[in-house]
Amino acid sequence: MNIIELKNITFGYSSKKNVFKGLNFVLKEGERIGITGPNGSGKTTLLYLIVGILKPFNGEIKIFNKIRKDEKDFREVREKIGLVFQNPDDQLFSLTVAEDIAFGPLNLGRPREEIYRTIKDTLFALGLEGFDNKITYKLSEGEKKLVAIGTILSMRPQVFLLDEPTADLDEKNRERIINIINGLSTSYVITSHDMELLKKCTNTVYRLEDSRLRPISI
Repeated sequence: MNIIELKNITFGYSSKKNVFKGLNFVLKEGERIGITGPNGSGKTTLLYLIVGILKPFNGEIKIFNKIRKDEKDFREVREKIGLVFQNPDDQLFSLTVAEDIAFGPLNLGRPREEIYRTIKDTLFALGLEGFDNKITYKLSEGEKKLVAIGTILSMRPQVFLLDEPTADLDEKNRERIINIINGLSTSYVITSHDMELLKKCTNTVYRLEDSRLRPISI
């Protein structure tokens, strides 16, 4: 079953230059897709289009078997598809780690007793037990990346979108994140220049260039 379908997408950040012209993309249930490509090819843009942060000029976005056009459509999408931003500072805005992890489940209306358990379970999965009351902005870059993933894990989405999840990390935190990704039971898409990450965590890798996704071997 197709979870995400993008058909003939045209998009640009200005009317004079398109990032995409006729882009097509499909994510099927159970797939673990990696996307690489040169800077400026649109890897992050693709993820933003899927969750409705950006809207295409032309083309069709179909997610969970429903065409998505307006903000109401994409609010529903964002409850089921979790995006982990490349820069964790774009994702973390609460004072403490626990508050950041609780934010999504609270917005989904989950009971507070369940949220307390979710915080503990998420921190355990991240290897960050005892980080509940740590001040988020004082964390290391690697710890911030882990907590950013935790903010999405806590929402239990059906699909993960991970934008350069290992960028600028030391080897220890890079391996921790690879282990966390490999432990996911959902479909996901990873955009990355880290070919070793894509080799370990995905079953199909595409190179994005000139509005085309071409399968590659790694």
